[in-house]
Amino acid sequence: MRLLDAASELFAERGYERATVRDIASRAGANQALLFRYFGSKKALFGEVMARGGQEQLRTTPAERLFEVALRGMLAGGEGADRSLEVCLRSVGGSDEIAEALRGLGAEYADVLATLSRSDDGGLRADLALSWLLGIGLMRVVVAKEPLASADPDAVCALVVGALENLLDSLPAHPEGEPVGKGDAGW
Repeated sequence: MRLLDAASELFAERGYERATVRDIASRAGANQALLFRYFGSKKALFGEVMARGGQEQLRTTPAERLFEVALRGMLAGGEGADRSLEVCLRSVGGSDEIAEALRGLGAEYADVLATLSRSDDGGLRADLALSWLLGIGLMRVVVAKEPLASADPDAVCALVVGALENLLDSLPAHPEGEPVGKGDAGW
């Protein structure tokens, strides 16, 4: 749907607070009344944007691939990419309601990642992996820190997923130098 696509783009570019309903409707080629008829509020629209990417990815991605798929989606950027992680990063400082929704989605990701560790501290390991993912996103997408901002997604994935295998011991091992899961996208 055009409204969801436009909202996703603007939330990713500006964050929740700075993306206006007027701008979202304009980018979608619709009027604001249509946005309110379908979604009721900007907050509800934001929830739909987050659910569209994050929840779908949780439902369709095997646990052992979740971190890599989320990382690839964030690294891909551009047209057609799921920008849910970027939306999250740019919006996390917004209202308490938005922060709470993002914490809930993050907790769901951490729960899935925790299943990839046989250690007693699997929850901590999952939180560390998720923190690393968000930190990479923050430095690449929001801060645009070079050389990370322009690094080849395959190179970043190979380095990160290779190191992550030590933290989440149930991840499938990848031979050094081999691209990891090329072509996946999403948060």
